[in-house]
Amino acid sequence: MPSHSSLTSTYRARSALPTTGPLASYLLSLISVKQTNLCLSADVETSAELLQLAEDVGDSICVLKTHCDIVTDWTDRTAQALREIAKRKWFLIFEDRKFADIGETVQKQYTSGHHRIALWAEITNAHVIPGPAIVTALEQAAEATITKYNTSVNTEIFATPRTRQTNGDGVDYDDDDEDIHEESAIESPIELEGGERRLSIKPMDRKHSVVSVTTSISMRTESISPRHETNGNGEEVFSLDTATELIRLGPPPFLRSLLLLAEMSSEGHLMTPDYQRKTVEIARSHSKFVMGFIAQRSLNTEEGDNFITMTPGCQLPPPGQEGKKLGDALGQQYNTPRKLILEQGCDVIIVGRGIVRAQNRKSEAERYKEAAWAAYEERIGKI
Repeated sequence: MPSHSSLTSTYRARSALPTTGPLASYLLSLISVKQTNLCLSADVETSAELLQLAEDVGDSICVLKTHCDIVTDWTDRTAQALREIAKRKWFLIFEDRKFADIGETVQKQYTSGHHRIALWAEITNAHVIPGPAIVTALEQAAEATITKYNTSVNTEIFATPRTRQTNGDGVDYDDDDEDIHEESAIESPIELEGGERRLSIKPMDRKHSVVSVTTSISMRTESISPRHETNGNGEEVFSLDTATELIRLGPPPFLRSLLLLAEMSSEGHLMTPDYQRKTVEIARSHSKFVMGFIAQRSLNTEEGDNFITMTPGCQLPPPGQEGKKLGDALGQQYNTPRKLILEQGCDVIIVGRGIVRAQNRKSEAERYKEAAWAAYEERIGKI
């Protein structure tokens, strides 16, 4: 059986395919520019550890995977700080929430509560055990979050000063029939994310009569695809300068995507081949929102499939111990980047403890990055 075209195509070529969703297109372009198909699983328990880890390895990764519910001191400030690092270091955020409930419940889990995941994580994931409605529910919640983010409401209350006059008995009174000499406004500014709505009243030294209230609603339009620069012949311009390429790519659009769990790396998991087939069918029917899968091999089989496969359970043996079988006492099975990328056709390796527990996280992240990228180049026939 011939291999699927996605296995021999470059990340950049796949990003330009019409079947690729906007956020998936952005991620594939980002992977190509940074030359990294490494995702770090940041399974740490404090905000300080999480942010320091993002700083340490952010240059080496394309995605940072979080478990916000194990961070004991998580706040909105944690999310904002993480987004700032992601913007500066050029990576996307993937909250490994593994939604698996009925539609209305997962919508609340995604957008509300203590974590408000939809506000700060570009990517999340879900089991399809409840059926395809879970994907529909999360997509609707994502669309509502995006619409709210792109909508600003500004209310202006225009008022006129009342003229104070004195009658014959020396008593002050307000004359509402006098000509309007000046106008002032009570403004309701745009509500900032996580901030408070405040009214600014100006000036404050006179009594006012309200004469009109104006509310304006404006919609912001996001750039929803990477910005590629072309020459006069319409051919894309490439640069050897990564910083220039990243600036040309631009920041990620405020969009959301979903990964479906089709297979896990733990021994004895119950995701049968039939379950995987159903998962792929659901993904195809929601391809604008579903970016790809968590799986141990590529699940692209039909023409037009261009799903991204992200794969956990990846670890490199220590230097000098290549070929050693790796695992833990809790059923976790590890594969090397070469096996997952080259042999299994995966797109992004997810590495946790192999980097998090390293003495030098930065250098170890670079070791994984180089191994995974070399496997990708071998797969597409570049080496």
